[in-house]
Amino acid sequence: MTAVPHTSRPARPVDPALLSRALETAGRLANDAAEVITATLGQEHGRSVKANPFDWVTDTDRTLERHTRRVLAADFPGCPVVGEEYGTGDDSRADADADAAPLRWVVDPIDGTANYVAGLPWCAYSLALVDDDGPVVGVVADPGRGQIYAAARGRGFRANGAPVPAPRTTGPAGALVCAEDPEPGFLRRCRSAHAGVRVLGSAALAITQVALGHAVAATLERYHEWDVAGALCLATEAGALVLGRDGRAAAMPEGGMLVVAPHAAAEVAALWRG
Repeated sequence: MTAVPHTSRPARPVDPALLSRALETAGRLANDAAEVITATLGQEHGRSVKANPFDWVTDTDRTLERHTRRVLAADFPGCPVVGEEYGTGDDSRADADADAAPLRWVVDPIDGTANYVAGLPWCAYSLALVDDDGPVVGVVADPGRGQIYAAARGRGFRANGAPVPAPRTTGPAGALVCAEDPEPGFLRRCRSAHAGVRVLGSAALAITQVALGHAVAATLERYHEWDVAGALCLATEAGALVLGRDGRAAAMPEGGMLVVAPHAAAEVAALWRG
């Protein structure tokens, strides 16, 4: 019998007024981003690549991140912002300041840019307020499905303002697992366990499916904080566990991440570790 994965200590509480203010600002930014992504999906001409020909960046990525930074600078002065396109900004001290700050914002203006460029409506805007224990507030805009998902520590998970019921999923057999860059061995083991694997091309939306109960788990072999922070807030508020390969809970596990419904954690972790 596989052991139940270890859990970590509860995250520290956060000032309720700060949570409310952060949720309001993040929600406004998510709505702004959803409108822009919907209007420009598959029509982006100002695009280029970064590390490789599949690592897209577009004018929309840059525009949305600049807009996010302007709003957050006005509403939360002094709180660092870390983003996919502009890092910690131009200040040479910014990296150290962001690491030392008790709170920081983390933004991915378009998660799933390759899908966005291709006109595939499976991309998202992700924003999170993060402390040393992980995401405090998270929003994920899913324009393709007309949804704005939001959560805050201790306040639950909402879709377009309505509370989302706790997922009612079973074990991996007969269920879906979302996987980004899955290893061939993991695919074979899931097939043997009668679990379906889906590669969505968006880490934020893959984790969000666990929060919604559409998938029993999501696995990421590699990731950046901005890819996942917003969705992790949704998933943890929905009761999901965030585990590393050693089976231990962590806010941002090194060497890959498993986000999984608690009752399926041991089985899926065993499939993932092989």
